[in-house]
Amino acid sequence: MSPAKSPQTMKPATAAQKLGVYLPATPESFQQEPVSREQLNEFLANPPAWLIDLRKTGPHPRPVVAHKLGISNAGLARSGVTEPLTSDEITDLLKNPPAWLVKERAIHAEVNEENARMKALKTYKRSIAEDAPAKRR
Repeated sequence: MSPAKSPQTMKPATAAQKLGVYLPATPESFQQEPVSREQLNEFLANPPAWLIDLRKTGPHPRPVVAHKLGISNAGLARSGVTEPLTSDEITDLLKNPPAWLVKERAIHAEVNEENARMKALKTYKRSIAEDAPAKRR
């Protein structure tokens, strides 16, 4: 017989990333112990009060801040924002956007438009390639 399998675990940093929270803002007990896949699923299904609060008010990790501001992670780095931001700080930036935020949002919009254009072009080329054999018959 094979020995009983141990549950799959992950580092707290990985679990925090999957939960979309800033690890140093989580409770000490969460930061110290590996998190099992079952625990992670339980956090996702029935988030504890601290997780609900962190998701609502922050501080938020870089990817969440970038998403809420409508810019890329690279744009966040270019702007010099290195510290996690709270929801209130993000709201203030959105209400009174500084020049760097306006510029980064424009860049992000251009990149998204270009990505959509390229995707449409690939889809078009794929449809032509799929139709070509049918026309040869």
